[in-house]
Amino acid sequence: MITLGIEGTAHTLGVGIVDDECNVLANELDMFRPKEGGLHPREAANHHSDVVSTIIRSAVDKAGISLSDVGLVSFSMGPGLGPCLRVAGTAARALACSLGVPIVGVNHCVAHVEIGRAQCGCDDPALLYASGGNTQVIAFAEGRYRIFGETQDIGVGNMLDKLGRELGMGFYAGPVFEKLAKEGDRYYELPYSVKGMDVAFSGLMTAAVALQKKGVPLEDIALSVQETAFAMLTEVTERAMAHIGKDEVLLGGGVAQNNRLRDMVADMAHARGAEMYVPDRRFCMDNGAMIAWLGAEMYNSGVRMDVSETAVRQRFRTDEVEVTWRS
Repeated sequence: MITLGIEGTAHTLGVGIVDDECNVLANELDMFRPKEGGLHPREAANHHSDVVSTIIRSAVDKAGISLSDVGLVSFSMGPGLGPCLRVAGTAARALACSLGVPIVGVNHCVAHVEIGRAQCGCDDPALLYASGGNTQVIAFAEGRYRIFGETQDIGVGNMLDKLGRELGMGFYAGPVFEKLAKEGDRYYELPYSVKGMDVAFSGLMTAAVALQKKGVPLEDIALSVQETAFAMLTEVTERAMAHIGKDEVLLGGGVAQNNRLRDMVADMAHARGAEMYVPDRRFCMDNGAMIAWLGAEMYNSGVRMDVSETAVRQRFRTDEVEVTWRS
């Protein structure tokens, strides 16, 4: 069966097409890039509405199929920005109804786990999910993906983007931080906020802005921010692995593209005698292929949804999903 997945939780409108063997036949996307300021949900949704039909057609062409070959449509039901989610959901419903095929709404966070497992070949990992809107440590236990730690304020990617605007780096500042940090040569202590299994980044942001006002070079601020934030994430990930006895760790989310974060988690895993896995960068960022793959897994395990059951859920928690496709 061919599954077409539509991703639209935040800045990216993505369309992926996969088969039952998790062969990715297409994975097309278009990212909203604001001219100034940060991401406004309505502006991003307008962008998604403008490009969704084009991206669907591009994915179908890339896959070398016709729309009539699609046997299932899936979409990101949540969590995410309401206006963006509604564009993806509306497009998925319209497509499924016009083709006369089933539709499945999926949890965006769980999709990151499943595409990572499928692409990397790991069995039962703990996932460090580090993205713009979400930061969680997730692992499978007792029929669900449980959250063993998470941010108490904002996602690590959001923190980098907001701080980047404050420091004059522009929006989507994560890659800029990584580049500047490589040029830094001095670490400045910043608030290290680990609270049990959870983390918080707002104090770190405030302190980093204060460093700039003191004349600290951006390179050193970037180095200090990365080292502090990523050490926090590595610590709670290791604690979760120890608590639940996992010997595999998987990275997912857009921030998982950062090489310094990868190195820190890899060092931790090696010290524990564990294995670290990271999917290809195109599957770390938000993408339609992961939505398609999770939709196919759910459908093949017996999950069925009526169109009336596919309303989007902005606060769709990872641990609300009953995992029917794993024993």
